[in-house]
Amino acid sequence: MPTVTFVEYDGTAHVVEMVNGESLMETATSNAVPGIDGDCGGEAACGTCHIIVSEEWTGKVGQRNEIESQMLSMSPECHENSRLACQVKASAELDGLQVQLPEYQM
Repeated sequence: MPTVTFVEYDGTAHVVEMVNGESLMETATSNAVPGIDGDCGGEAACGTCHIIVSEEWTGKVGQRNEIESQMLSMSPECHENSRLACQVKASAELDGLQVQLPEYQM
């Protein structure tokens, strides 16, 4: 199974198995990763699953869409490589992906 590592703001790492086709938000919440809330259930409407993708992975996770960009623009911790975890689908190609969590979710 492919894995993803969610790294909390304090450096605590959580390595979890991904299920192909599931969003990274679903992966995080089903594995009780602290710092990923997913309040809107994956509709890109709340920003509580903000992740910062490691630069070496940005090409593989794809670009954020307009709705995602609008939601992330409200976060003071938005980076060029910020994404909403609900909009990134797990796949074997993402095996070993590492993402940072911001200090605060919106």
